[in-house]
Amino acid sequence: MAEDLLKKEELDETEELLEEDDSQKGMFMTFQIGKEFFGISISYVNEIIAMQPIAAIPEVDDYIKGLINLRGKIIPVIDVRARFKMEPCEYTDRTCIIVIDVKSTMIGLIVEKLADVDTIAEDSIAPPPSLGRKEHEHNKYVYGLAKTGDTVTLLLDPEKLIRQDDIVAVVEESRKEEQS
Repeated sequence: MAEDLLKKEELDETEELLEEDDSQKGMFMTFQIGKEFFGISISYVNEIIAMQPIAAIPEVDDYIKGLINLRGKIIPVIDVRARFKMEPCEYTDRTCIIVIDVKSTMIGLIVEKLADVDTIAEDSIAPPPSLGRKEHEHNKYVYGLAKTGDTVTLLLDPEKLIRQDDIVAVVEESRKEEQS
């Protein structure tokens, strides 16, 4: 009898987890960089925080801005604008950091301005056009295009946005930092 109750509780918990996953399906955190809108699946997003002091790391790519200390956890931070090789701009009070989890690694994405949380149906996502022009560097990080309201939102693949070699080096640096 007690065994049956435990199994039922485990099934209920599993169903709840599946329902949570389903409730996030098709939901995207959208943000603006320059005049373009981008989206990232809400399933990657842990939290959104205000800009804070960033400790620079020597000898890393320009788009890796450094490390932040978030409640005792050291997190590497990248500037999405710099990652797309766009002209730099000043951070404002609208600039924030979206903390995401990619392959069990926490990473902060600096974005100029949050837009919204949008639900985008899978069948309304179109593949990006294959453009060979260098100025469309960010297209290699985009897996789809979606029309949200009057704008086109470029949907990003966080796993392509972050070069694993760069992040491994930064994460190792952050672990050293946490230990000291």
